[in-house]
Amino acid sequence: MGQWNFLLVATGELFTPQTAAYALATLGLAVHFGYTGLLNFGQAGFMAVGGYAFAMLAVSFGQPLWVCVLGAIMGSVILALLLGIPTLRLRADYLSIVTIGTAEIVRLVVRAPELEKWTGGSTGINKSGADFYAMNPLPKDFSWTMGTIRYDSNAIWVRLVAWGVVLLGALFVWQLMRSPWGRVVKGIRENEDAVRALGKNVFSYKMQVLSIGGVLAGIGTIFAIMPTSLQPDNYGTQTTFFLWAILLLGGAATVLGPIVGSMIFWSLLALTDGFVSLGVSNKVLPITTLQSGQVRYMLVGLALMLLVIFRPQGIFGRKSEVLFNG
Repeated sequence: MGQWNFLLVATGELFTPQTAAYALATLGLAVHFGYTGLLNFGQAGFMAVGGYAFAMLAVSFGQPLWVCVLGAIMGSVILALLLGIPTLRLRADYLSIVTIGTAEIVRLVVRAPELEKWTGGSTGINKSGADFYAMNPLPKDFSWTMGTIRYDSNAIWVRLVAWGVVLLGALFVWQLMRSPWGRVVKGIRENEDAVRALGKNVFSYKMQVLSIGGVLAGIGTIFAIMPTSLQPDNYGTQTTFFLWAILLLGGAATVLGPIVGSMIFWSLLALTDGFVSLGVSNKVLPITTLQSGQVRYMLVGLALMLLVIFRPQGIFGRKSEVLFNG
């Protein structure tokens, strides 16, 4: 039974803090692309800025938890302003090139040796969640076991808070998109010139959208780094493409899609990794253990290709919106 333990691991991936973090970041990407039509390939940059603002204030400057959270929000807003002012007048592929470049700039800056005193350089920052875990109301000896996997009180605490924030974020976006403001940003997605002809300040709305989606990504990163550590290379282009895969999987212009898409994506990665490792250990697959990681991504990529071919709108999306955005 031990070799089939990956099935329990895949089930556990449904509710990990990392899954919650990617759900929030993808929800922000849905605000950008699904609802407004902004082709943002730099969402990893917002995640990095929010995470570093939180971790640096907590570890390097010893600030209380509420200041660290506020710093993550402000950092995401500042990046949105710096990114949005020169770029939001660009469209489609031009905007995507600028945003992906900005995300890489952020990653390389925080890795710079000159900033290592505050950012930790290439080794990152550890123990940024000390104050958060100190607030844990659960008994220290409280735990929960699922098969061979045991969750202590801190692991349960961070999951409860992370998914509570995901729920609040989903309700916020759902209400926002049902409001008059939401109808304007949907109009921008469908016909930007028509919205501008009606007297709306399209640039201002886009800036607000960029800020809201960025803040969701920045807050989400907090839950991903508290149980482990903050590593700069975790927020490269691969992270942005993971977010896009999750978005396409769940449905672009939906609230529930990014959440369910994140849960399925990370569980699928764990499942494929387990099956490939099992095949390698039993001599079924003629590859080495080092090659199993690449095969895992190939299988996940194949599954996503089939999804795009046979259901391009995703699980919860509508085909008309995908056809327009395409």
